[in-house]
Amino acid sequence: MSVDPVSPGLGRRPPARWPIIIAQMLHGQQIVVVLPAYNAEATLRRTVDELDRRLVDDVILVDDASSDNTIAAAHGLGLTVVRHEVNRGYGGNQKTCYRTALGLGADIVVMVHPDYQYSPRLVPAMAAMIAYGEYDFVLGSRILTQNAVSRGMPRYKYVSNRVLTFSENLMLRQKLSEYHTGLRAYSRELLTSIPLDRNSEDFVFDNQIIAQAIAAGARIGEVSCPTRYNADASSIGLARSISYGLGVLRTAAEYRAHRAGARSFPYLDVTPLSRARPAASAVGIGA
Repeated sequence: MSVDPVSPGLGRRPPARWPIIIAQMLHGQQIVVVLPAYNAEATLRRTVDELDRRLVDDVILVDDASSDNTIAAAHGLGLTVVRHEVNRGYGGNQKTCYRTALGLGADIVVMVHPDYQYSPRLVPAMAAMIAYGEYDFVLGSRILTQNAVSRGMPRYKYVSNRVLTFSENLMLRQKLSEYHTGLRAYSRELLTSIPLDRNSEDFVFDNQIIAQAIAAGARIGEVSCPTRYNADASSIGLARSISYGLGVLRTAAEYRAHRAGARSFPYLDVTPLSRARPAASAVGIGA
């Protein structure tokens, strides 16, 4: 794995007063966006163009041994680039994303899939929900308050999403509208309290981290994210989808067994979160 330096200009806040005011409104929190990428050349620019770079302190792209020109495209956009020399899988990619963001001092980390299925315009809203101390973890839901099928989600994906989400809500005793989103925001405290390295390196990583957040007592919020599918968006085949679904149910069952004390799973041994909130008077518009 290697890290390339930030190209000048695009990766930093411009030195204007307006970005400073935005930062003060978010209590001076450092916001880092991470992009777990694999063959994302075709959609990367559209994704990055919709990020509010006045608010975001850094944008990190982790390339998981792509065979296209994702790295060159990322350099052209001024992103911080981390390269996996061999493919580690979706979960392994995210581990590098979060480790790198925390190493750069991120207070809030927002993951956005660079395949343009999720709206990067929601990053400020999601970051604010954490910066103001209301939530530790925010999910961008394609299901909340909208008809996902009419907006382009294939019906079979919608049905499987709803069945899995219903099952997880029952087993995890939650009321989330979606567990399978690629748009997520985390507080630094949450990411440092859970043992990410114990998670899978495959797609079920996404569900394991939600189970870990619940075990840590995290406050989880959701925002409605527009549903959009396009020919360039990434997707997994039927066999991987079935494997993912079984992994999701297994994760929920492991959480129930761990919580009941019937069995112990190391990835669910997490540090409970404190409830300290950022002081509203610490940073003000007139400071």
